[in-house]
Amino acid sequence: MSEFDIVIVGGGIAGASLGARIAGKARVAIVEAEDHCGRHSTGRSAAFWLAHYGGAPIIPLSIASREPLERGWPAGERSMLHTRGAIVIGREYRALWDAMSVETDKAPRRKEIGRDLLDRQIPGLRQGWDFGLDDPTCADIDVAALHAGCLTAFRHSGGELLTSSPLISANRRGGPWQIALGDRIVTAATIVNAAGAWADDIARRCGVEPLRVQPNRRTIVQLRVGRTGLADLPLVIDGHGRFYFKGESDNRVWVSPHDETPSEPCDAAPEEIDVARAIDFFESVVDWPIEAVERKWAGLRSFTPARVPAYGFEQGTPGFFWCVGQGGFGIQTAPAASAIAAALLLDEEPAEFVRHIDSSVYQPRRYDRA
Repeated sequence: MSEFDIVIVGGGIAGASLGARIAGKARVAIVEAEDHCGRHSTGRSAAFWLAHYGGAPIIPLSIASREPLERGWPAGERSMLHTRGAIVIGREYRALWDAMSVETDKAPRRKEIGRDLLDRQIPGLRQGWDFGLDDPTCADIDVAALHAGCLTAFRHSGGELLTSSPLISANRRGGPWQIALGDRIVTAATIVNAAGAWADDIARRCGVEPLRVQPNRRTIVQLRVGRTGLADLPLVIDGHGRFYFKGESDNRVWVSPHDETPSEPCDAAPEEIDVARAIDFFESVVDWPIEAVERKWAGLRSFTPARVPAYGFEQGTPGFFWCVGQGGFGIQTAPAASAIAAALLLDEEPAEFVRHIDSSVYQPRRYDRA
């Protein structure tokens, strides 16, 4: 029987980044049901850093995470970011007011731009899209390198990674957790639930009341189009939040209908109606002829009822810690979120770069009680 201080359930970016923070300070295992980590939400992300994305509880985490990502945390070998820029577009000025509703003192200010500059930034823009907000700080994230770097740092610090190890059940009776992983038993003083879309299912298997984490499907389509020079196209976002697209290579784009369709935890697959919506939105914005739908996929973004991530211990259940509900923002907030979660988990002073963030905002069930 293997004995650990902490078992983290889930090897996506939430579990991997937290593991990278704490592995050198305790005996830690990451247990992953799949045969490799990051198969679901982490491996299917559109992967961009956008300061204003996610609303008030997310923005401080994103802003604090920018510098570590630029420095290449956790390995520090190269930056995890490639600056792309973003433009919010609208057919009427009201859409931009809606988009500006998440401006904060901490986030970079966005500049209003008119049709002339929009035409230079987005060649082939159709008539009617006359208003824009320019955010030059938006950047692509190298998700694969970030996730792999976290797992490497975790293992190099003594952490143990157990793949193909679904948590079947866990219980404790005055001592450590007895955790059944398929045909083996491990023990731990603390279980960290970082299981993403499966968070409530893991809670039930541990005898803990679910947090009501809701997975939502998000669709992305890769199109080959009859226009070149698109590799560094800015991320183009609808002011009303109905779609976004960005250049992926010289003549390819990724398009999303910005869907959030409630789903059961599963190996998500795109629905044809969502693919059609993505294409329809795209064709309404630019006149680039579509030559082929080359790829289409979907992932699950999981939210608590208040759409605020949950980091902290479950009251009334000693040794059960939540690290869930990151929505679609878990990758761009990973450095800061993992630092906050690590401090709460280990009862330590938080790292300097997140000390200004009020961690009580992310207390599990805080909004249920409110």
